[in-house]
Amino acid sequence: MRKTETPLVRYQNLPVVVIAGRPNVGKSTLFNRLIGRRRSITGPLPGLTRDPVAEDAVILEKPVRLVDTGGFKLDRAGDEAAESIDELVVDRALSAIENASAVVLLLEAGNITAEDEDFIKTLRPLRGKLIAAVNKTEGGRKVEEAWNLLSYGFETIHMISAEHGDNIEELKKAIISKLDFSKLSAAEAEDGEVVRITLTGKPNTGKSTLSNRLTASSASIVSPIPGCTRDVVEGEFLWNGRRFLVCDTAGIRRKTKVTEDVEYFSVNRAIKTMDEADIVVILIDAREGLSEQDKKIAALACERGRGVIFLLNKWDMTSGLKNEFTAVCDKIRYFFGKMSWAPILAASALTGEGVDKFLQTCVKMRSELLTRVDTAVLNDALERWQAERPPPSGPLTRFKIKYGVQISANPVVFRLFASRPEACKESYVSYLQRKMRSDLGFSSIPLRVEIKRSGREPERRRKNSGPPSAAKNYGAKRGRPADGKKKDGFKK
Repeated sequence: MRKTETPLVRYQNLPVVVIAGRPNVGKSTLFNRLIGRRRSITGPLPGLTRDPVAEDAVILEKPVRLVDTGGFKLDRAGDEAAESIDELVVDRALSAIENASAVVLLLEAGNITAEDEDFIKTLRPLRGKLIAAVNKTEGGRKVEEAWNLLSYGFETIHMISAEHGDNIEELKKAIISKLDFSKLSAAEAEDGEVVRITLTGKPNTGKSTLSNRLTASSASIVSPIPGCTRDVVEGEFLWNGRRFLVCDTAGIRRKTKVTEDVEYFSVNRAIKTMDEADIVVILIDAREGLSEQDKKIAALACERGRGVIFLLNKWDMTSGLKNEFTAVCDKIRYFFGKMSWAPILAASALTGEGVDKFLQTCVKMRSELLTRVDTAVLNDALERWQAERPPPSGPLTRFKIKYGVQISANPVVFRLFASRPEACKESYVSYLQRKMRSDLGFSSIPLRVEIKRSGREPERRRKNSGPPSAAKNYGAKRGRPADGKKKDGFKK
């Protein structure tokens, strides 16, 4: 699938195009085809998409906002939990359709159901912005049957194959013809100060509730049923003049508990969002406490050099005992022994308590992630730190840090050059990291320190350094030279 060119300029008042239909007709496949990449989760199982998934795209050189919606379902036979989720999915889909500039109604060739007919009836008042498309008609498959859909009052029908790309260009032209670009305007130039945060954690910790509060929307479906979110739901908001991008991800469970393929892809998508984030927020249900899975999520974020915040959500539902927060913090610090730098905050996504402090912390952390230390300042500090705590001086443990540079920001990585890097133990690297945090302004983010050899000359010295072997010592004691060769006149 060819990648669609992303707009170089951000726009305001983008026309919104919604893709709608019953489950398993190929809405997510068409959405991915139009934006040019795999954004929505696709698969043979019906009902994979739940939350509306939105993305800016370019269609025939025109910027639009595409929205993939969950399937419209009439048959909700099943348990009570599944039925409640189906109702939420349909409500979100209808809400997105109501606010759309154009709606692509996607049907399946040769398989018109009662759900299709009921959905067509529901959309009849929106006929002016409706575009009917029949999917899975590759190679002329069931085209003759599909033309019978004209009896439902459509002006025309587009025969397409979202998977194979058949007639997609004609569909794009039909979409653009329905849109009004008169209100489109370029957004003000951004200064790059965009804070990207990803909400992660176990299922049912309140990620979707927090995302909706931050974006002042109902983009993410909120339900007491764990695992409701599947796709990554993105949103934007402004706070104190600062632009934020927030990703609400699927709950990450232990691999042994992931039994469905869709959950496997959801978890992988959630982990992938860490690559594009500045800050990874690990939501913890304050009533349930920590789990081993939280530790694994934190490790994934640290490997990527992302800022990490432990957010104790649902704090309004705790007992309210004195020093309760201190006790929870002590437990987290014990559980995450090497992450004492990571902030721990308490909040309630439901009431908004603690959200402002959380956003203040995000802004501060991003500032640290972008900090660059001048090389001269770093090397002056390295000399001072080595004077305060000199490296070991033994024949096997001796080394010296010659100089260092910061090779990247966000993630923050320092490269130090030493005479014998193999002798520089982890404990001394940890000491240097602590000094960097306290003296250079990296108090609340992860940073990586790489130790490299300082040049060829130290390499040659290393080969000739170190104590002689036992064999050489033995030979020297018997009157032989250190190389083990016998002298003239020396009898073996």
